[in-house]
Amino acid sequence: MTDATRCPACQSEHAYQDRDLWICPECGHEWSAASSAAAEAPADTGVRDAHGNVLNDGDSVIVMKDLKVKGSSSVVKGGTKVRNIRLQDASDGHNIACKIDGIGAMNLKSEFVKKA
Repeated sequence: MTDATRCPACQSEHAYQDRDLWICPECGHEWSAASSAAAEAPADTGVRDAHGNVLNDGDSVIVMKDLKVKGSSSVVKGGTKVRNIRLQDASDGHNIACKIDGIGAMNLKSEFVKKA
């Protein structure tokens, strides 16, 4: 059975078609074939903040929680505004490069910031 006819909610293969909708008898989920095709489209690969807003180079962000600085006794306080960020590809998740007043250059994870 193809993935298009599997239920996206419970992965049941007992789904059936009723006009334009697919219906799963096991969980009751209903979906259209057009929406399943749209769900298979590749998602935007841009860097997003904690609220899902797309971040760009040069944006300003606000740190959402206190973050310890590795190798130091310093802490970046929640609510700190960071200006002129640079986005980078990093395998460890630190995809924002920036300079923070009083601390210096650092890398942040986008999941701990929100767009200002």
